[in-house]
Amino acid sequence: MATAGKGSKAKGSGVRFASEGSQGHPREGTHGHPQEGTHGHVHFQEQLHDSAVMVTEDKDGHFLVKVGFLKILHKYEITFVLPLVPSLGRDICPLPVPSPNLRVISVTSLPEGHSVRCEYTAHKEGVLREELLLAGHGPSHIKVTVQARVMDRHHGTPMLLDGVRCVGAELEYDSEQSDWHGFD
Repeated sequence: MATAGKGSKAKGSGVRFASEGSQGHPREGTHGHPQEGTHGHVHFQEQLHDSAVMVTEDKDGHFLVKVGFLKILHKYEITFVLPLVPSLGRDICPLPVPSPNLRVISVTSLPEGHSVRCEYTAHKEGVLREELLLAGHGPSHIKVTVQARVMDRHHGTPMLLDGVRCVGAELEYDSEQSDWHGFD
């Protein structure tokens, strides 16, 4: 019998199990089988099904773009929409930022804001943050932080969010395939 650890607390979750009938058994349907949707089914709250890149604005007017899980040593094209920023105006462009892993491809003006398309290389595993700067015709600019959760190559293939597309894999060096045997 499993027991809870000392000081453990129950955590709330977005999962709800199908309702049960009397005495803890699933409601019976025809021929003694459980009704459809009761036995062995788990239902998730609707907000857990959101599969798009998420853009949030902080109190300083900067943006955080969460692109979900990516695989190490792969290159991705990421597209997201930033809302209109009145201090920048309609025409904005990227400022040069010395980041070898994140490059802005285009910024397109839309009625609801700006569509930003960039290329991102997942160079190491973990939660990674890369920054880009966007400016208008005035002196002000905004900082956009792209956050990715990068998995190593042995943890499978991530399900990409809407707005993220894999455009290639980087070659990796595997020392086990080397012909070099070391010094004598």
